Amino acid sequence: MSAESPPASPNAVPGVGQRLDAAQLAEAFEMFARASEELSTAYNALQGQVAQLTERLAVLLGALPAGVVMLDRGGRVGQCNSAAEILLGCDLAGRPWVELAAALHATETPGEMTVGEEAGARRVSLSEAELESGEGRIILLHDVTDAHRMRLQAERNERLAAMGEMVAGLAHQLRTPLAAALLYTGNLKQPELAPADRARVAERAIERLRYLERLIRDMLLFARGDSLGRQRFGICDLAGELVHTLEPLARARQIAFSSSCECGDATLLGDRKALGGAITNLLENAIQATEPGGAVELTARLDGDAVYFHIRDDGRGIEPAHQARLFDPFFTTRADGTGLGLAIARGVARAHGGDIAVESSPGKGALFILSLPLPSPEEGGEVTATKEPS
Repeated sequence: MSAESPPASPNAVPGVGQRLDAAQLAEAFEMFARASEELSTAYNALQGQVAQLTERLAVLLGALPAGVVMLDRGGRVGQCNSAAEILLGCDLAGRPWVELAAALHATETPGEMTVGEEAGARRVSLSEAELESGEGRIILLHDVTDAHRMRLQAERNERLAAMGEMVAGLAHQLRTPLAAALLYTGNLKQPELAPADRARVAERAIERLRYLERLIRDMLLFARGDSLGRQRFGICDLAGELVHTLEPLARARQIAFSSSCECGDATLLGDRKALGGAITNLLENAIQATEPGGAVELTARLDGDAVYFHIRDDGRGIEPAHQARLFDPFFTTRADGTGLGLAIARGVARAHGGDIAVESSPGKGALFILSLPLPSPEEGGEVTATKEPS
């Protein structure tokens, strides 16, 4: 039995539904055509903008002095500019970056490489950044060859200037004792000079020449930055020798000089003359900074595996602005100073593994602390308690 069709609505008009469906379909097609046309227009406009941006990017990459290499996710070159091709060679597209990076050689400066043959090698600064999309990386290669040469030239000029300043300071240090030695030796030519006077003048000339020798030795020690010799000697023996040397100078300036050594039989291993000269320099500076009636004190004491020489005075003190430069070569606040003494003293201390610190306030004197490490039992060295000739 066949199914019966539903009865037609008594109000239905034959053919009206079909006409409405056709009209809606036509309207939908028309809207689709308009949207498609608008999308095509927008797409063509976007293509034009992309073409313009691509052209501008190509012009920009070509104009950039730095080499630009764009890598894909696999680490292969997708695009590069002419500057990169000049540095790394032609036909870079598609080549793995690992292969190209093998031609870059590290230098002493982090982030800088050399590329090319040694005669015409270029120096480049390399940096890289990940793309935000995570689809690759961008490598930037800046040619810093000329900047590197200029930096080397500037450093060379600084060294030459420092050398000239060093020579000027050394000449100033040598001039006075040399002039005295020449004066004494000139007097030896006088035939009427009595034998006793001739011997005295000769001794004075030899004394000045020995001073010159000691000064040149200290300058070499400062320039070289290491110790001239190693011998074992008693700490208190050295302190006693310094007292014997400096006490007459302090007495002549009407300054009370006191000392104490709390090191017992402890010894040091190093250059006794150089260390004695460094502490002597600190003591002489303390005496010169102290007014008549003042006091200078030398104390040597052990603390752990080090010995500390304290040189204290109650003089005029040191301005904070000057304290940071005290140990710079040729810096001095004295009209007759050369600015080499403290620099040499610190150089000697550091050559022996120690250092010099300063504590001072204007009007409240100064305290210089020279610290030196004690030798280990395994370290050798000849023990000497005799005084070294000055």
